[in-house]
Amino acid sequence: MTIELRFNSGTLELRGVDASGSHLPQACVWDNRSRCFRAPAVAYAEIVMALVRQKLKYDDKARSYGELESRLAVRKSPRPFQQEALTAWREQGGRGVVVLPTGSGKSYVAQLAIDSVRRHTLVIAPTLDLVRQWYDLLRTSFRTEVGIIGGGEYSVAPLTVSTYDSAYIHMENIGTRFGLVIFDECHHLPGEAYALAAQSCLAPYRMGLTATPERADGRHKDYEHLIGPTAYSRAITELAGDYLADYRVEQILVDLTPNEQRAYDGARQIYRDFVFQQGIRMSSPDGWSQFIIRSSISEEGRRAMAAYRRQRQLAFAAPSKLGYVEHLLHRHRRDRVLLFTESNHSAYEMSERFLLPVITHQTKVRERSEILDDFAEGTYNALATSKVLNEGVDIPDANVGIVISGNGSVREHVQRLGRILRKKGDKKALLYELVASNTAEEQTSSRRREHVAYH
Repeated sequence: MTIELRFNSGTLELRGVDASGSHLPQACVWDNRSRCFRAPAVAYAEIVMALVRQKLKYDDKARSYGELESRLAVRKSPRPFQQEALTAWREQGGRGVVVLPTGSGKSYVAQLAIDSVRRHTLVIAPTLDLVRQWYDLLRTSFRTEVGIIGGGEYSVAPLTVSTYDSAYIHMENIGTRFGLVIFDECHHLPGEAYALAAQSCLAPYRMGLTATPERADGRHKDYEHLIGPTAYSRAITELAGDYLADYRVEQILVDLTPNEQRAYDGARQIYRDFVFQQGIRMSSPDGWSQFIIRSSISEEGRRAMAAYRRQRQLAFAAPSKLGYVEHLLHRHRRDRVLLFTESNHSAYEMSERFLLPVITHQTKVRERSEILDDFAEGTYNALATSKVLNEGVDIPDANVGIVISGNGSVREHVQRLGRILRKKGDKKALLYELVASNTAEEQTSSRRREHVAYH
């Protein structure tokens, strides 16, 4: 008897299997409704290999991807660590995560992988900016038509680029059409919705790319199932100098003025008193949501929320801190400087105060491109942003970063450092982290600096 393998809405159906299913992988379970064994599409490679090992005849009607006709037309000698990463990934059966710092050339490792396995390939990226970058890169490197899924476009080609959102929406229809899937910035993947997209794709070859694989929720453990285990990892400190710009990180503690400190202490006390009276543990997973709920139902709560915002504003953008930013901008007036803030409001405040262009998620794509082009050409020597430039955007001319405010995320801080590390000539990079002393920002700073890049 021949086993028939089909793809159906993100799952695999196996028919012609004896009722015990003892020779099938654990991912296969009996579906009483359709009278067949069923498995998530991600188990495709495992199932096929199991059938081959047991010399069982099967008719593969699941896969519809083919061989990639276009070869990599624009080649350069891979750096030693890029070749090591590709080799390690191939030795894991073409599955796994490659962890390399921002600016080290992760995308070229992906191009080498595409050229190596020569299968129809889907690249999934978190933002439309990155989709555009991948589209341009693949189109010029492989000299072929490239499909786009996302941002109002839907065209599928042997080489296709998609956002994570669009991949989640369309994977039950396109999950059989690719033999290799590249998950760019794969730390986005383990969320419930995006993980379902990975499970609904049968691609036997999978590569994840990231500079910061860890997730606060612990779901980075899901990489092994969704992509494969870590195949290769190199830290910023291992590549700085030879392949990334030499860099220095300078933390600067800025004292608030006596009036600012009194205002900060007073606002923080109001906020903390309310949290204590309500029995809210802000360190617990639901602490923040509990504070939002309870602060909205009483005058005392609304006063506490206003105090919370006031103390954050004083720590993040006190006049004394902004005065030091002005000093740094003057000191580095011949450099290319990126100013990072925690919120759009703060980014616009920097733009207005220092007469700088600003990029936030509200900035239109065309305007964003024009600003970045002008920054590269030296029309502007400084640029303010909130979080939108944290990952994925190539800004090789930037050599100075000023973190005015941010959250406690290690990933965010490492990504901001990565924005100024792209190698260009003998560039020396410098990252300033401004911290309001005697405020909660000192603890926030300690948490986000828990990375070897800052030691």
